[in-house]
Order: sequence, then structure tokens, then C-alpha cells
Amino acid sequence: MFFQRPNRLASLSAVFALGIAAAVLPASAGTLDEVRKRGTLNCGVSEGLEGFSAQDKAKVWHGFDVDFCRAVAAAVLGDSNKIKFVPLSTTTRFEALTSGKIDILSRNTTWTLSRDVMLGFEFVGISYFDGQGFMTRRDNGLSSALQLAQATICLLEGTTSQTNAQRFFAEKKIEVKFKAYKDRGELVKDYDAKRCDAYSADRSGLASDRLRTSDPEAHMLLPEVISKEPLGPVVRQDDAQWAEINRWVLYLLVNAEEAGWTQQTAASAMIKTADEVNTKLGLDKAWAANVIGAVGNYGEIFERNVGAGSRLGLTRGVNALWTRGGILYAPPMR
Repeated sequence: MFFQRPNRLASLSAVFALGIAAAVLPASAGTLDEVRKRGTLNCGVSEGLEGFSAQDKAKVWHGFDVDFCRAVAAAVLGDSNKIKFVPLSTTTRFEALTSGKIDILSRNTTWTLSRDVMLGFEFVGISYFDGQGFMTRRDNGLSSALQLAQATICLLEGTTSQTNAQRFFAEKKIEVKFKAYKDRGELVKDYDAKRCDAYSADRSGLASDRLRTSDPEAHMLLPEVISKEPLGPVVRQDDAQWAEINRWVLYLLVNAEEAGWTQQTAASAMIKTADEVNTKLGLDKAWAANVIGAVGNYGEIFERNVGAGSRLGLTRGVNALWTRGGILYAPPMR
């Protein structure tokens, strides 16, 4: 998206010009027009997952997934606060997107073949590279998921966690019992009350839910990572223009970090996108500056919500930029 060094940002006069197909008009009534007419962006988030999408005591939404929606609102409405956040469970999230109740699903959702092809959805990119793991109490004395024979494992319905865990233990010829929940809060409550021996989910989710237990320090994540979970924002497949907008907002966040363009410098930095590209996207010339000025770059979003200085304390790992040992990578903006 951006050039490699911040001092080149001023020369981005042809950003995107070669990167977008000639025809990106929506196949149905444009979501962008609907959002602007409504004056708010409807964003589907979790029912409460600290670090990703959760409300504070003042009922203000915060989190990694929340900030993506704020970035989109800044791009299309010029105001990152013009959002209605819609909390959704794992079993209601897809219907909400299909029905038009939400414009974007930004809710720790794994990109899979069946979801992409069969549900009429468009995953606009990978915002967080994750993997499924296991959490258990330290006093169980376990050091590996391979020691969970005859254990009861809690997990959420409507997620890839069920099939992943079943396959893992079947391949290892280890007998376990599964207990599936529709409600994440109920699952965490039962796990904390020792009605489950272990809890399996994406490791980022486990790190978040660990903070919801009565004694977070009494719990630990086991070392096994049994799946790849590419998480990212989802839109409907019938609106190519809307998908392009969301896709390039995500790519902007990644390349802004690579270029060194931050929330603090956004007001003074120069960035230009080609007029014809802006027209195709349906955005004004200030959209990119509005996005970074509102939420910062990918690294800033990561660190304040889930990074080492947050309550979750997660390291960047594979979510570091490709120039810093990770696999985070986005197409260039030129």
C-alpha cells in the first residue's frame, strides 16, 4: 500500500491505480450508499471478548475488531464514531450478515472454504493469524494436551473448534468428552467452576477468557496449536465495491505500519490516491488520512488492544510484519 519509508508518502499520486479491477460496481443495491443514507455503519462484533470487542463501564466499545470497524467508518463517513455495534453469538453472526442486519462482521471469524464459497460471504483479508489451543488449570499438573485422556473439554458451538478438536484427538487415539455451549459466558463460568477439565478455542480467545475467570493466574495455555485460524472481517458477496473498500482499509492499516505512518503523524503526513481510484471506491481523497488519524496503523491497533502492554499481553509472533520476522503482508498501494 505505502512505500517503504515515511518520507515517500507524499509521492503516492497513483495509489491503487493498478491494483483494482476496472469494474467494481456492486451487483445489488450499494452498501456504501445505504450506510451513508443511514448515517451509521452497522458492525457485528462479539458479545464480549476483551481485547477484540468488549464494552467498558461507560458502555463504549473497544478492541482489535472494533477498531477495524472504526477504520471503515472513518473511510466512508469521515467519522470513526458513527457506528452501531451489534453484539452477536457464534450461532447468530452469519444470519445477521446475510439478512443485512449488519454491514460488516468483525468478530474473530475464521476464513474457511465452506464459509467463503457456500454462505455467500467475502472475507476481505486476514487481520489476525491465530491457532486453536487448550487452556486448563495449573493445579491439574498437565504440560500437554496429549495428557487430556478422559477429560471433559468445553468449546463453543458454531465454530471450527469442534471439528478441529475432534480430529486432533481422533488422530492421537485419545478418548475425551466434549461439552458444547451456545453462550461464551456460560462456557467460561462452567470452566471456571471446574465443570470442564479444559477449554479449547482460538488461543487469542483463550487469553481473553482467562481474564474472565475468578483467578486468571490459576490457568495456563497448553503448548499445542492444533489448527490454523486466519481471522478477518467479512462482508456479503453481492457488493464488490463494498468488499473492495473494506479490503483496502485493512491493507492500508498494515502498510501504514510498514511505512511508519502513525496516528500521531497522520494530520501532517501527505498521502494522495488517484482521483479515478477514489471515484471507483466511492471515497473522498482524505479517506486514508482519516483512517490512520482515527485508529492508527496495524501495529498501534494491536499493541493497545492485545499487545504486550495490554491486559492480554500477547506478543506479535506471526502477526509481526514480514520485515520483522512475521507473516503479516499486504499488497502495495500503487
